[in-house]
Amino acid sequence: MKKRKTGPRPGPALDLRTGHAKSVRMAINEDTTETNPDIAQTARTLIGQYGDDAAVIATLRAAELAATGNVDGLFFWDSVIELIEDMAEGKVAQDA
Repeated sequence: MKKRKTGPRPGPALDLRTGHAKSVRMAINEDTTETNPDIAQTARTLIGQYGDDAAVIATLRAAELAATGNVDGLFFWDSVIELIEDMAEGKVAQDA
């Protein structure tokens, strides 16, 4: 059995207002969803399952990953959150 390290885990600085990682937050555009279609698919799936609460569910997942220092996973979920918010505001079509 491996000995587990204790102490604080490294992770990105969080914006206390939004709960999003400051260092990995990015703008969603067509290039992003074309580069990683999983972002758009995940956003659509969460909206389909949770409706108006989709961003909250995605934020909970992002927080779990931030707590473990998983920057790549946090980047993905922050992108999903931003796309969900853009879809809710009508900035991006939900079929994007």
